[in-house]
Amino acid sequence: MNRISLAQIEQYAFEKKEFILAEDALHQVSQSFAFLTNFSKDKIIYGINTGFGPMAQYRIETDQLNNLQYNLIRSHSSGVGKPLNEIYARAVMLARLNSFLQANSGVSTAVIKQLVSFLNNGVVPEIFEHGSVGASGDLVQLSHLGLNLIGEGHVYENGLRRKTAEVLTEKGIKPLKMELRDGLGLINGTSCMTGMAAVNIIYAKRLVQWAITASSMINEAIESFDDSFSKQLNAVKHHKGQQIVAQHMRDFVAGSGLIRSREELFRDDTAMQKTEFERKIQEYYSIRCVPQILGPVLDTIQYAQEVVENELNSTNDNPIVRPEDDNVFHGGNFHGDYISLEMDKVKLVLTKLTMLMERQLNFLMNSKLNGKFPPFLNAGTWGLNFGFQGVQFTATSTTAESQALSTSVYIHSIPNNNDNQDIVSMGTNSAVIAKQVLENAFQVMSIHIMAICQAIDLLHPEEKEKLSPNAKSVYAQIRERAKFVTDDVPQFESIAAVFEYIKETPFHL
Repeated sequence: MNRISLAQIEQYAFEKKEFILAEDALHQVSQSFAFLTNFSKDKIIYGINTGFGPMAQYRIETDQLNNLQYNLIRSHSSGVGKPLNEIYARAVMLARLNSFLQANSGVSTAVIKQLVSFLNNGVVPEIFEHGSVGASGDLVQLSHLGLNLIGEGHVYENGLRRKTAEVLTEKGIKPLKMELRDGLGLINGTSCMTGMAAVNIIYAKRLVQWAITASSMINEAIESFDDSFSKQLNAVKHHKGQQIVAQHMRDFVAGSGLIRSREELFRDDTAMQKTEFERKIQEYYSIRCVPQILGPVLDTIQYAQEVVENELNSTNDNPIVRPEDDNVFHGGNFHGDYISLEMDKVKLVLTKLTMLMERQLNFLMNSKLNGKFPPFLNAGTWGLNFGFQGVQFTATSTTAESQALSTSVYIHSIPNNNDNQDIVSMGTNSAVIAKQVLENAFQVMSIHIMAICQAIDLLHPEEKEKLSPNAKSVYAQIRERAKFVTDDVPQFESIAAVFEYIKETPFHL
């Protein structure tokens, strides 16, 4: 049985590594197909010699069985909205391919070979974001994939939209000739939402690392106390994510000369003589509670990864073909509730992460809060220049959009299909909205990390020299893409450059 991990999705979808089939993979799929071919000769099997959905009550004549599969693909190719980009589209193909490689679907080996050919030849299917209700599978999105496999519709090659038939001819790839239940097998599964979810989680894990990085750097810039992310404080709260975040913060600030030890305050005899302190004894929550806020974010994403990897390695069609049991089982493995729920949870915690970054940004903008930097980190002339005032609006607005998008999709079932599909998952909708929340989070993060670097440049030279090696390294990377702001200049290109860097550069926990 073939097994794939998120790390492999990253290799094949992001890095475009060649997909090589295991030696026995096609043999197992061929056995499943042969069993189904023989088993269905004298039995009524859904989707092979019957119509689909509410039309399953009608038997299909033998000479029309192949046409049935083509009709299914063509009739359901009705998606709208944005097409998935290459990374997401490749992940969808990988998810469908790996589901078939479990050898429980009864598809022909030609389907496997065609999917591998698309992956290894850089042919990107045109799959639209909108269409699936996520129960009976991602019927619409996966129909568009199937349409491309049979040589119809449009695909993308090197970023250009072209007719599928032309691209396949140029690459020497013959259109797939579907057999038996290949059409139903292609579309009757959760592979669009699952492929998208896999990519979302890969990005989300990078984002968490950047949130830890930003939080560590702001702690350095304002010379915060070390005990909020100390091992001792976080060990007494028994949540794995919290303890991991605190550990990463400690690792990041190692070597810093700016982080203050609480022991220094305890030993400060002059402090005991004062009735009012110049500096805060404890930092604001957005600075002090980072492990407690990002901990559940990390735990949620880690669990979502487990669920998505389980779905990637599952057979999620209907019916299920089991030669070893000498039977074909009808049921609902195409139902996407597992992915829908996890994507809802992921977008919720990503929104909270975004809110944390926006609050830290606001802390840097407000001189009355931080007591250290000029308003809006303005390095020019106050009144004449505006510093980071404009970019803060963008961060605040974008955060607000994510808050509005955080309503659950998982519970928004609408009966359809003549009430055959009377309760559905909306799993692809959930994955699509999580993708948008993720984009928003990276945008806010881009602005925040730029602001932190601006704050670092406003430190006294001797303070700047005391930054940890990790902070100096990140600062240098951002400064290659966004310069210190003195005069008022448009910032949109710098934000875009930082966004591209932090999103697309691998950064793993």
